[in-house]
Amino acid sequence: MIVTTGNTKGGVGKTTLALNLAVARARAGREVLLIDGDRQASALTAIAARDQGGHLPAIACASYPDGRILRSQVQLQAPKYDDVLIDAGGRDSTALRAALTLCDALLVPIVPRSLDVWALDDMVGLIEETVALRGDFPALAVLNLADPRGKDNDEAAELVAGISALRYLPTPVRRRKAVASATGQGLAAAEFRPADPQAIAEMETLANAVFSIIPT
Repeated sequence: MIVTTGNTKGGVGKTTLALNLAVARARAGREVLLIDGDRQASALTAIAARDQGGHLPAIACASYPDGRILRSQVQLQAPKYDDVLIDAGGRDSTALRAALTLCDALLVPIVPRSLDVWALDDMVGLIEETVALRGDFPALAVLNLADPRGKDNDEAAELVAGISALRYLPTPVRRRKAVASATGQGLAAAEFRPADPQAIAEMETLANAVFSIIPT
């Protein structure tokens, strides 16, 4: 299956979530390909750090920031893998648009701040355009980099839940130092030491939610 993690808004933690999903599937024994569709190449950098650290399981990774190439390469390589995770976005790019037409599901990370929620209009517009072209597909939204608690989370969740183009997942991932440190080493929260049980539980809950929704 093909899962795109994307948002036209930058700084929402899409690479962190894509990496954690990829590692979760690889640790479950599946063959995984992580595709970096962002010109900043954050996912590719994370996997390079993972390789340098000798961490297993190894994750195959490729960078295709051009939409035409991303499309052709996903179509060529996807049959060789159980799961393809595409890290795309940060702006309205050809790579993000191509990924939307190819994926079995989209995961949209949203930081629970007013400006980030308001910026969803562009992403929702792309989703609606894609649905018009290819038909309906799961477009899932999750609060990422959320506060430990507070009304900002609740208000953002309420606003996102009211957007018909998105399916809100009540599985927030909170801002945690362990998660940021893990990503810098190319690791998932479950692999980082010392372990942060809350971070691990949040990422596992999100992965289970995402992959239970995707049609197989």
